[in-house]
This record gives sequence, C-alpha cells and structure tokens, in this order.
Amino acid sequence: MTLPAPLHPVHEDDHLLVFDKPAGLLCVPGRGEDKQDCLSARAIRQWPDALIVHRLDMGTSGLVVMARGIEMQRALSAAFAERRVHKRYEAVVDGAMPLRDEWSVIDAPLMADWPRRPLQKVDPAGKPSVTRWKAISAWPGKPAAAAATHVLLEPLTGRSHQLRVHLLSIGHPILGDALYGDAALQAGAPRLLLHASELGFVHPVTQQELRFSRPPDFVASRG
Repeated sequence: MTLPAPLHPVHEDDHLLVFDKPAGLLCVPGRGEDKQDCLSARAIRQWPDALIVHRLDMGTSGLVVMARGIEMQRALSAAFAERRVHKRYEAVVDGAMPLRDEWSVIDAPLMADWPRRPLQKVDPAGKPSVTRWKAISAWPGKPAAAAATHVLLEPLTGRSHQLRVHLLSIGHPILGDALYGDAALQAGAPRLLLHASELGFVHPVTQQELRFSRPPDFVASRG
C-alpha cells in the first residue's frame, strides 16, 4: 500500500501541532477498512505522541490542532470546553444574504435527528447552540444557485454539524452539502464550501498567544 505524502504542519513544537486539513480527509478513523486513512493516523506516523483534540467534518477543510501527549491533550481540550479558543470559519451559502458590518446571531438548540442519524436538527429540547455570522460579499452565481453569499461564521458552542444545521435553519444551506442539501445544492459546488480559516488560543505551556489563519481554496478559485 502506498503511504500518503508526509504532513507539513502550519505549526509544530514540542507540545502541539496545527494542520490545514484538506476537504475529504477524516480527522479520525471511521468504520470500515476504506475509512482508516485520516489526519490523526497520518500525524501519528510522523509524531507518535500526537493526539486528537477536536474534529472537523470530513467535507470541511481548515485548521486543526493536535496535542503531543496526554497532558497537552487535557489542557487543550479544557480550553475548547471553556470557550477559550477563537474559531472562525468561511462558507458559501445558497441565496442572497444582507451585507452588513455587524454580526448577526443564530441561537437555536440542536439535538440528534435519531431516525436519520448522523443528522442533527433544531429542537427546543436540544442543547444550547449559538453561531455568529456576517455576510461579506455576494458570490458569483452558478447554474444550481442563482444567488450565493460568502459568509464568516463563529460558533460559540461546538455541537455536531452546528454550522451546517444553523445555516440551513435560516434558509441558507452551505453549497455542496451532500448531507443536508438536495441535489441542486450539491450540484452548486464540487465540495462542501466550509473552511476553518482562523484558530487562536493561549499556548498551555509557553503562555504565548497563538493565532493561525489560512484562507479557503474556494476563495482563490472562484470566478
């Protein structure tokens, strides 16, 4: 079996690693032999002490931090749980959204849609879930999407599929979403147009303020 090319981290030190995960790569192994290749498996081949801290969906690209050793995993996991990590995403959504300087908020509790697992849904009985969003530009129209909008997203909570379900709930699903979108939405882009573009936190050991930024490839390729 041919091994994937070596990983080139955005940041590497004795305590943690930061990667720019490509779309289509799992963060952790899935079920089945065909789903064993993933970011964590590739990282462990180069850094045997690498441990997962958080995840991005397979279709989502962008910044992911991994710990080196169990103590660092605990420290970083606590930072995520206590909302001490800055996370910003970029997405392209179906439809025209109002372009404003201020941020808007989606406050809608989420829970598992059990008959349709792994899908999630908005439900008053669900867990509190909050997302900030701001539309920054119109997106060139495509045959499957007469209007589309480039948006910035900041999840203030970390629920499964939160950004995808929240945007769907206000009538602006993310282009290319094969899980929540219909055929027309899926045809609007060759991939899920969702990218984790910014990640910031205080280094648990050095106490240095770290801030990483990587633009999505779909911004560079539009037109």
